[in-house]
Amino acid sequence: GILPYTGRNWVRPGLMLFGASPIRSRSAAELGLQPVMSFETRLISVKPVRKGQRVGYGGHWVAPRDGVLGLAAAGYADGYPWHARSGTPVGIGEAFGTLVGRVSMDMIGIDISDVPGAAIGDRVVLWGDGPTVEDVAAAANTIPWTLMTGINRRVAVRIEAG
Repeated sequence: GILPYTGRNWVRPGLMLFGASPIRSRSAAELGLQPVMSFETRLISVKPVRKGQRVGYGGHWVAPRDGVLGLAAAGYADGYPWHARSGTPVGIGEAFGTLVGRVSMDMIGIDISDVPGAAIGDRVVLWGDGPTVEDVAAAANTIPWTLMTGINRRVAVRIEAG
């Protein structure tokens, strides 16, 4: 089993109910868990970015090459971690971009240079079926519990039967 060392009749599954790993050294996939929660939004802007151009609060991220920047409609006011680092993976359709610059109150910047055909309205997965909540938690130096309980009530909730 996942927690063979318990040796008890009762086990508190906690985080595993959400399909996330309770063990930092093992991924949910390694444990046979699948995410049951995702945090998603949409691309609201797609713009070219020039090498050397500064992006975000304080211009902390500097474009390393000519590329494409996407903005997604979610930020720390929605529950995305303010302290997530540039380079945090972000799902765009079937591909991945990376977080760039600081997380804003209502949006995040994403380097989508390697996501061909990315367009306004495309699905953005902040965590769920890729990247995982564990991926984002690690990039933000926090724990998955904090992220999953930090979604603000202004975020629309959709419950789907599986």
